[in-house]
Amino acid sequence: MIVAGLTGSIAMGKSTVAAMFAGFGAPVFDADAAVRAFYAGDGVETIGRAFPGVVVDGRVDRDRLSRVVLNEPAALARLEGLVHPAVAAMRKRFVSRAAGDGRRIAIVDVPLLFETGGDKEVDLVIVVSAPAPAQRARALARTGMTDEKLDAILARQMGDSEKRRRAHAVIDTGGSLEKTRAQVAQCLRAVAGLEGRRTDHA
Repeated sequence: MIVAGLTGSIAMGKSTVAAMFAGFGAPVFDADAAVRAFYAGDGVETIGRAFPGVVVDGRVDRDRLSRVVLNEPAALARLEGLVHPAVAAMRKRFVSRAAGDGRRIAIVDVPLLFETGGDKEVDLVIVVSAPAPAQRARALARTGMTDEKLDAILARQMGDSEKRRRAHAVIDTGGSLEKTRAQVAQCLRAVAGLEGRRTDHA
């Protein structure tokens, strides 16, 4: 089975592309959804102890947490040390299930795949990209996003050009949805002919 890492910087259209892969029948692991589940379940007590005041109504309030760690590298590193291992365990269970189901490919959608070293745990990497002006316009259209917050997020992420350089495949979302969907279909056809190296990915 091929395990493909799907990644891309903020507002590049990664969620849209992930949904397209799912629409073509590929199982997709959503790291953001896994984080949300962690913040609403097993992680509440742990995160609450590490960052007092961020738990509201029995779940971690992501906006409050974001304000705490936004420009504090040490706090961000502490948070990642709690979240990343939990998400990695969920991802490993997902890959095991997909392999057990006899799937030819499994997609792991991880925003910080390169930044966390997750690219070493997959067979290939697919990067979702778009022109910088489109990326910025999409990001700033999001509720609660500001130029300052966006710049802080981008500073934590590997640059788009470097991600594209290190990718096995690039899906450009700067055009129409139809063009993006065609690229996803082409990517799946190409991957179908490959042989997976292993099925015990972390």
